[in-house]
Amino acid sequence: MLLKPHSKIQVIEGAKNNLPDPEALKGAVAIQELAEGLNADDLLLVLISGGGSALLPAPIPPILLEEKEKLTKMLASRGAAIQELNVVRKTLSLLKGGGLAQLAYPAQVVSLILSDVIGDSLDIIASGPTAASSHSVQDCLQILAKYNLLHNLPKSVETVLSCSPTKPIAPEDYSHVCNIIIGSNMLALDEAKRQAEGLGYATLILSTAICGEVSHVAMLYCQLIWLVCLSFAGLGEGPLSDKVRGNLLQLAAELEIPGLNLAEFLQGLQILGPGRPVCILAGGETTVQLQGTGKGGRNQELALRVALGLHRAQATEGSSPPGRCEIIFLSGGTDGQDGPTEVAGAFCSPELVDEALQEGLDAEAFLSNNDSYTFFSKFQGGHHLLVTGLTGTNVMDIQAILIRATERS
Repeated sequence: MLLKPHSKIQVIEGAKNNLPDPEALKGAVAIQELAEGLNADDLLLVLISGGGSALLPAPIPPILLEEKEKLTKMLASRGAAIQELNVVRKTLSLLKGGGLAQLAYPAQVVSLILSDVIGDSLDIIASGPTAASSHSVQDCLQILAKYNLLHNLPKSVETVLSCSPTKPIAPEDYSHVCNIIIGSNMLALDEAKRQAEGLGYATLILSTAICGEVSHVAMLYCQLIWLVCLSFAGLGEGPLSDKVRGNLLQLAAELEIPGLNLAEFLQGLQILGPGRPVCILAGGETTVQLQGTGKGGRNQELALRVALGLHRAQATEGSSPPGRCEIIFLSGGTDGQDGPTEVAGAFCSPELVDEALQEGLDAEAFLSNNDSYTFFSKFQGGHHLLVTGLTGTNVMDIQAILIRATERS
């Protein structure tokens, strides 16, 4: 980022902790002025990645940045998904939802995009500054109603919503724009699969669209791990495995994970070679319903919830995982930062909860306060934290499950 003297490149840093701030607003104004000054002979090159929404705040007057930010925080704290947050942001922005591309007309616009959203929808990534919006003001109102915020809106937001066009701009108005996705969760998982196979793991990708409340996603992973362990123990068929398989299918249906064909995935598991260690990969972005005041992130919370779920299942069955399986579960953000912490995520095993209790750490108590980072920091000197440093990219989160049979004693 260090520029040579007299460089024509101007850098405006903003959006500390991925939140819009006055510096980000200053940058957005400069970008807006640049786009408005272009003509038909110009080419506007736009580089878009995760965090783009926070870096490009340009609220439609009379909305103030603080008012828009407060509304976004309220939605996030009530469990709104990133797609829902971005629909609201687009509706209240001059530059999002294709606004930047419209201002740049008649110049040609080329956008190179790193996708950080499920489904790689161009109008959702960074709230789509150069993509035609597929949403209308009605969609925004429905989201606000869903989270009981319609009657708690600032007057300025009410004014903008009442004046917004009811239909999105037609796609033909974007004929001067070329949007290209150059990085995504699937590309990251494909590379992870290649690496895992090189280490001898039989590897399957579950989904790139894992979403939903983190506690429900943790239950899905726990049931999936248990089913693989049953298979390792030669119990892949029978009443117990049928029960676990039924639980899995029900959880997947409740989570409504886009494009997930769990029945097909489970068939793929069954035909894996016997005895080989298994690696299951997945990606996406979960949500956390905030109930406490602790410090953490969705990846650390997911890892801790999986550890607790496996511990409970083990206690219910009254034994270690069937077939004496060695299990590692990892969840991390590809940007290297999970929530307001310095770590990317965490990893766990079924033994973690009991080992933590021996150190005086109650996993359940930490989870009730959304305090997963504090738990992992204190447990075994923080050795279960995933520390990568900032990666400079963001293609959502990745989960990896490693399971191998251990020798019977």
